[in-house]
Parts: sequence; structure tokens; C-alpha cells
Amino acid sequence: MRNFSPAKKRVDVSPGESVRILRELQGLSQTQLSAMCGIPQTTISSIENGRVNLGVERAKKLATALRCHPAVLVFSGWQVPLGSAA
Repeated sequence: MRNFSPAKKRVDVSPGESVRILRELQGLSQTQLSAMCGIPQTTISSIENGRVNLGVERAKKLATALRCHPAVLVFSGWQVPLGSAA
């Protein structure tokens, strides 16, 4: 593990874009995701387009439906300095 290169960040992704990417990768429509998590389709659309903040509670519901950790959605652009992660 000593001869590794850290990954290079290619693009900045907002929380809403993270939701859209994960939803599309799983082949779900906004309506299907809405039915899975109980968040109205119009709110999902607003989150994906940056008009509504994701928020922790919505992130938990969406993460459960999208089978990921909520931090993947909330902290999509988070960077940890090399060597400081546990």
C-alpha cells in the first residue's frame, strides 16, 4: 500500500447532483424514488435542480432508498487531507 497515488478530483458534485447520479445509475425515475422514500416527486426534482436544500432527514430517507450512506449525498464534495482519516 505504499506505492499508491491519491485519486484526483475530476468534478465538483452538489448533493442534488449526487441524488440524480445515484438514482439514474439504479434506473429509477423520480416517481419511483418518491414511492420508495415517501418524499414527493416535486421535492426530489427541486433537490436535484438545487432549488431546495437536501437536509439531513431527507438525506436519510433518500439514502435508504438508494442503498447508500447519507454522507455520500450530504458531503459529496468533502475532502479529507491525506493522512488525517481514521
